[in-house]
Amino acid sequence: MSRVIYLHPEDQPVAAPVLAPGQAVHDTRGRPLRDLRISVTDRCNFRCTYCMPREVFGADHAFLPHSALLSFEEITRVAEAALSQGVRKIRLTGGEPLLRKQIETLVAMLAQLRTPDGQAPELTLTTNGTLLARKAQALADAGLSRVTVSLDALDDTLFERMSDSGVPVATILAGIEAAARAGLAPVKVNMVVRRGMNDAQILPMARHFRGTGHVLRFIEYMDVGNSNGWRMDEVVTGAEIVRLIGAEFPLQPIQAHYHGEVARRWAYADGGGEIGLITSVSQPFCGSCTRLRLSPEGRLFTCLFAEQGYDLRALLRSGVGAQALKDRLAGVWLARGDRYSELRGQAHRDHKIEMSYIGG
Repeated sequence: MSRVIYLHPEDQPVAAPVLAPGQAVHDTRGRPLRDLRISVTDRCNFRCTYCMPREVFGADHAFLPHSALLSFEEITRVAEAALSQGVRKIRLTGGEPLLRKQIETLVAMLAQLRTPDGQAPELTLTTNGTLLARKAQALADAGLSRVTVSLDALDDTLFERMSDSGVPVATILAGIEAAARAGLAPVKVNMVVRRGMNDAQILPMARHFRGTGHVLRFIEYMDVGNSNGWRMDEVVTGAEIVRLIGAEFPLQPIQAHYHGEVARRWAYADGGGEIGLITSVSQPFCGSCTRLRLSPEGRLFTCLFAEQGYDLRALLRSGVGAQALKDRLAGVWLARGDRYSELRGQAHRDHKIEMSYIGG
């Protein structure tokens, strides 16, 4: 058996606790591990200004070679280990995950996994929607539960400028409807709101998706990565959005589906559905964050705003058994103390990971 040599101090194993089957490991702040977000590629066919601006991710940008990416079998091994440590929900992200060839094969592999008590995990995927109309049925047939689609405007000119893609809004809307027909519902639609850019689209988006059965979620513009030139004065807060929509369509708060749910839920008082608010800036939810992230080449990140990750690829390719992988995941989570959003403005980080690489 090969021996793993750790090149960085952060990659050294942390002693893992002894857990009963299916028991969730808890971090230093008592937060359980419940969610695993898996980025399957760092590539995307959009160049959104808040995520992958073209001046940084241009034609000469060096993306990861295919050989560096975790294989579907390696990803499945990590997911299986994570389920043994308490994970109950798996989300595939990117980059744009539908650019990964045969992604439905990975979905089918993950759909076969079970928790220690025999339950299938919730299996979801976040996409920009460009390939969704083509892929939706195959993803559903493979065992995907739901999809979340990113859409920042209904106005074609504005959307094409923000995504820097040349893709019309109609393509994304067609993907959303194809997903709903395939049973990947309720479809969640994520809109990142940036003041002075697309805040005038808040009401048109609310009007469009109200009564459709889809759940529109507004995301405060965040300081993820190092490339988007984030400024606090460009943040439109969740409270502002609720007031704006509520003035036309009265809203009432409703309970979260589960502990650690990211979006604060608001229902239309007349029964027209609901919206969600993801308020990482104005109302940080670090205290209930249960998410662990896996990068395309196999590094674990314990926060969206992290500066460093923990190498799993070397461990996976060293020939170690399942228990060593479980212990590694548990040890990483056990040592976790991240709460960046609660400390924003107090703790500056110069080298945060890019959202395009690790997923939102």
